Amino acid sequence: MTFTEHPIETPPRAPSPVHKFGTLAVHAGSPHDPVTGAVIEAISLSTTFAQTSVGHPVGVFEYSRSSNPNRDNFERAIAALEHARYALAFSSGSATTANILQSLAAGSHVISVSDVYGGTHRYFTKVALSHNVQVTFSPSIEIDIAELIRPETKLIWIETPSNPTLSLVDIRRVATVAHQHGILVVVDNTFLSPYIQNPLDHGADIVVHSVTKYINGHSDVVMGAAAFNSSELNDRLTFLQNAIGAVPSAFDCWLAHRGLKTLHLRAREATKNATAVAHALQSSPHVVAVNYPGLPSHPQYAVTLKQHRDGMGGGMLSFRIRGGHEAAERFCQSTKIFTLAESLGGVESLVEVPGAMTHAGIPREQREAAGVYDDLVRVSCGIEDEYDLKADVLQALEKAVVGPKIKNGLANGHGHVPA
Repeated sequence: MTFTEHPIETPPRAPSPVHKFGTLAVHAGSPHDPVTGAVIEAISLSTTFAQTSVGHPVGVFEYSRSSNPNRDNFERAIAALEHARYALAFSSGSATTANILQSLAAGSHVISVSDVYGGTHRYFTKVALSHNVQVTFSPSIEIDIAELIRPETKLIWIETPSNPTLSLVDIRRVATVAHQHGILVVVDNTFLSPYIQNPLDHGADIVVHSVTKYINGHSDVVMGAAAFNSSELNDRLTFLQNAIGAVPSAFDCWLAHRGLKTLHLRAREATKNATAVAHALQSSPHVVAVNYPGLPSHPQYAVTLKQHRDGMGGGMLSFRIRGGHEAAERFCQSTKIFTLAESLGGVESLVEVPGAMTHAGIPREQREAAGVYDDLVRVSCGIEDEYDLKADVLQALEKAVVGPKIKNGLANGHGHVPA
């Protein structure tokens, strides 16, 4: 008797939409192995799959660039969590952006929020333009959308919250106008994750993620994903996914799928930590302004309550520090728990200065028009202890803002040296 002759019977492992997020995160796209009963899927590293005769593979797989068991399972999980019929995984968030833009015909026009990830801005202005796809940036897309639409407008690109000023967009309001003109709406949901926000439920046509961030959550995978409901979009983007070949490895899909299973736990803890840090920053005399969607003082807090799960603000925030760019740099170099590094959404907390790091490629005038000033610090709160993170931020503020004043005063002969 062999396993293949009498496979172990297991119940279906495809939770329906009636299940809550945590149940879907753990079980969607995660069938028990019918041969061994393993509750965790194996990693399928094979690049090719046997065929019983010409053009007749043993199963549904032929070549791993076209489809792979781990990628298929991960895509099913993403679709379930974003309330979508389809999802596709790509080799990075930037590759996801490229594939979607590549689906547009030459001569197409795109409208985008001004405050976008630097890599997205780079693609829009340097790569898409070379394919004769023009992009218009708007700092207030909800107000400007009707005036910006042209006959050749095919796509509207939204980040909500935006990177790095955490401004919000009412997705339904933009989608209503866009759909009146037959225009697709894409929402980059990287900053919040599917746990806190589901853009398709608010009228978006495509939701994209840098899986590298919250979905994977452990800073060890570079990946991207897109989810949507249109079968026509699925045909078009699946073709490009295969033709362009910007696909993730089986191992990366396995890792990201493992990370996804704890997304709801991590997102809740990161939100709790970011809320505490945001309140501490808002109360500090060393801070000019705090950008955090979870604060009632946020100018678009009504959108937070409308679009985010339980009004959660997420784990990302940014703030302007007194003392300019030099103070921002000193702050990032004075933290003891927060690591000075790019990226976000991992279990560890990070800080960076967007104007000199993630958004340095955007001309200064355009950066400042979008609110990305040289004194802006971006913070990604991880899942460490809330008390420790708040204390670390406060001590770093003192060193960055007060420390230099004391040193200057002593150097000029004022004050006294503390005992």
